[in-house]
Amino acid sequence: MLAWKAGSISARSSWFHNADTGVVRIGITCYPTYGGSGIVATELGLELANRGHEVHFISYANPIRLDPDTPGIHYHEVEVSTYPLFQYPPYSLALASRMTEVAEQYRLDLLHVHYAIPHSISALLAQEMTTSRYLPFVTTLHGTDITLVGADRSYFPITKFSIERSDGVTTISEYMRRRTEDFFGITKPIEVIHNFVNCSLYKPDEEAQSIGSKRIIHISNFRPVKRVNDCVRVFAEVRKQVDAELIMAGDGPDRGPAERLARELGVHQHIRFLGKQDHIERLLPRMHVLHLPSETEAFGLAALEAMACGVAPVATLAGGVPDLIDNGVDGFLEPVADIDKQAARITELLSNETLRNRISEAARRTALTRFCTELIIPQYESYYRRVCAQGT
Repeated sequence: MLAWKAGSISARSSWFHNADTGVVRIGITCYPTYGGSGIVATELGLELANRGHEVHFISYANPIRLDPDTPGIHYHEVEVSTYPLFQYPPYSLALASRMTEVAEQYRLDLLHVHYAIPHSISALLAQEMTTSRYLPFVTTLHGTDITLVGADRSYFPITKFSIERSDGVTTISEYMRRRTEDFFGITKPIEVIHNFVNCSLYKPDEEAQSIGSKRIIHISNFRPVKRVNDCVRVFAEVRKQVDAELIMAGDGPDRGPAERLARELGVHQHIRFLGKQDHIERLLPRMHVLHLPSETEAFGLAALEAMACGVAPVATLAGGVPDLIDNGVDGFLEPVADIDKQAARITELLSNETLRNRISEAARRTALTRFCTELIIPQYESYYRRVCAQGT
């Protein structure tokens, strides 16, 4: 038994109470928005529930892809009280309190927080406040929590602290592991567990692809790092040679500028801005090419979901994307901001059906053999066991 730090109470992780069944009771916290970290966290929870685990989402709103009626899924809202004394509502403290309540009431085995700030700090407080049991927590680093938030001088010390005090740390690409270790001087082991896709849900639809003109899709949260205007500029070049349309799925601060640019370039009638979409798996199979011109990507989840649907990706040679796309085999990687090269590659794919079919089949094969849920979720289960075993 572990002589535990809180109140000198002897405790051990309840994971081992479930050793016969292998079932884990896990609390997941994420930003419940259209960003990649929230989507990955939600899909992870759903897949864990499908495998028989008990999953408790703890956040200020229901995550966008979460159906609370799914067996094994529970949602606990974090309510933040407002007082005249507080200029800003103290969400991180309210979250820590709610984590503690849920952990105690449902005898959680561990917490898994996605995005370091403030979730890791809240988990650390919840760990200190949970006096009845050992409550480890795992932090998954998704990208901008390191490259943007952590790089801010105001948040650097606490981001570094939150990583070092986590009982386990994972990230989604080799690029992110190296970036975190180098930037923060982290010596703590960081486990790379790639993003994943449900290959039964995300799958090709050749009949849908055969109808209508050629279609290019871009999916993002329309932040500057996604270089949404590049999509419009590239599309304007593609339109000079191919009768194509561009589907823009998502929303964010750069949507307005992209719409204005489309009008300036005279291609607005061939672009559809769909806004936020809850069922990308229904949209992607109708597309022919996915365009991901980002300044940087920690991994490229949108590209993976497209690949599973047999949609050829054209992305930028940036960040963790090379972990996913093998250039010239299952997609193409072009330089950031190189409008001409990106346009030429998309034009080639839309004009050459033999090439597009070859890339499409290879993309689907990559998703099936490297990134399907059946391959990745067991890696999380194994990692949870290792983290929980540290408390025995």
